[in-house]
Amino acid sequence: MAEINLFLIFLGSIGFDLLIGDPRFFIHPVQIIGFYIKKVSDYLINNIGENKNILFWGGLIVALSTIGMSFGLGKLIEISYMQSRNNFFSGFLIFLGLSSCIATRGLISSVKEIVELIECKEINDQNKRIIKEKVQRIVSRDVRSSSLEHLLRSSAESLTENSVDGIFGPLFWIFIGIIFMKFSIFLPGPLSLGFSYKAISTLDSMIGYKYDYFRYLGFFSAKIEDIFTFVPSRLVLITLPLVSSKVNEYGSIIKKSYLDGKKYDSPNAGISEAIFAYISGIKLGGKSKYKNEIIEKPIINKKGDNCTGEKIKLICQLIMRLQFLWIIIFVLIFFTITNLI
Repeated sequence: MAEINLFLIFLGSIGFDLLIGDPRFFIHPVQIIGFYIKKVSDYLINNIGENKNILFWGGLIVALSTIGMSFGLGKLIEISYMQSRNNFFSGFLIFLGLSSCIATRGLISSVKEIVELIECKEINDQNKRIIKEKVQRIVSRDVRSSSLEHLLRSSAESLTENSVDGIFGPLFWIFIGIIFMKFSIFLPGPLSLGFSYKAISTLDSMIGYKYDYFRYLGFFSAKIEDIFTFVPSRLVLITLPLVSSKVNEYGSIIKKSYLDGKKYDSPNAGISEAIFAYISGIKLGGKSKYKNEIIEKPIINKKGDNCTGEKIKLICQLIMRLQFLWIIIFVLIFFTITNLI
């Protein structure tokens, strides 16, 4: 019974995220995680930045301590809930915690806001500055000198990549945690795995770069993120066509997306960007500025159109449809396992 309640809390947290998003009065776990990562990383860079070996192993300590604390907090709340026989307060903490792990409303709203500003008939210098500021919040590249076309592409690439990190990755690991809890309350559960994945994603976004000190400090964080996003990104690859108008091209579109996505350094980001690019019919990749360096990423879907506001809106619709498909699949799997045990 407790596991069913956990599953219902999970479904409720998804609905809460879609309707409300992250409440402003609630301190988001990512803020706490980010504060810790920044403080420890800055200390290591400022004090031992010249020693690459210590920085390398220090990065492992940063990664393991961040993930460990996140997992431990989630596990503590889960055990409290299960042992107290569905205590309301513990259940409410799990509800808020799971909702904070999923970023559907926040991600889609931020990108749609950018599109609406770009689609305004009158784009003056002030509006363009505001657009660039909003795009800069969701990308790591430097967009200060970007054209509107590049800003749209940057937004689309961030949306398609972060849909896995911010939505489908957490959904997958939270559901795995619910299944684990059916066997033992001491196994990783939905909140402990949800918090852990959020910590892994935050580590990668903050220090998982391949330049300067981060090449050493963020090595383990980037690799851990690659491992834990591997399965969710490929599940997105094989399920997204099912909610699109190109389901009749299922085999060929997956093959093209996989081959294009493999060209990226990241084993996951390229694949998630590629499947959205082929289904929405847009071309992604190309030149972008990071720090003072111009990096040219491989082109995905060379025959696709340039990114437009309408295409980004289509991607948002695809994300919503796919999330609902995953929920249906989760429900079927959960109750099938429940009946078998």
